Amino acid sequence: MPGYEMSEPRLRCVLPFEAVPAEVRLLRKAAARQLSQWGVSTATDETELLVTELATNVFKHVGEGVSATLVLEWRGERLRLEVHDKSQVMPTPKSADCDEECGRGLHLLAALAVDWGTVLTAAGKAVWCEVAITSGRACRRIERAVEALEKYQGCTSAIGSRGRRWEAVLEESAIELIADLLHWTAARGQDPDDMLDRAQVHYEAGGEAA
Repeated sequence: MPGYEMSEPRLRCVLPFEAVPAEVRLLRKAAARQLSQWGVSTATDETELLVTELATNVFKHVGEGVSATLVLEWRGERLRLEVHDKSQVMPTPKSADCDEECGRGLHLLAALAVDWGTVLTAAGKAVWCEVAITSGRACRRIERAVEALEKYQGCTSAIGSRGRRWEAVLEESAIELIADLLHWTAARGQDPDDMLDRAQVHYEAGGEAA
């Protein structure tokens, strides 16, 4: 389906949830927290609204209490949201002047997202949408970090599928890289703790700028 099959995501997060109203607030917070960790908080407001609509549609139209999954994927200048459920009944937008609440979430989806759609899966269906991310300095910093870590110690050879193992390899590579930089600092007669303090200052300044 056009717009659905795309390149590998830069970062990916999978959040299973139960389709009940109480879970929506927790899911929204989890999504916002993940965006903050990725350094793409500029998309938080739109993401929270879209997560609310997508999750609400599941318990309204599939069934309250059913299992579903929210997938967040950061792809360059776009953030992709997918909600997977076990129903193969495709959602249909209502007319703009319809008094029913049913289907109005899709109009909001179309208004907020740069692209959206639905696709049948082996287990049911997925409703997806994409939000534009402002290319700020924080985004560029994270992209550079991921690219560097993928190359560090031949990291790319160990990452076939961009899943949990990929993230674990990057995390271990980051730790090794930081340790190597501290050794390099000490070898030049400088204080490693001072290096960490200065890096912390740059990190905090970057967060404020974002």
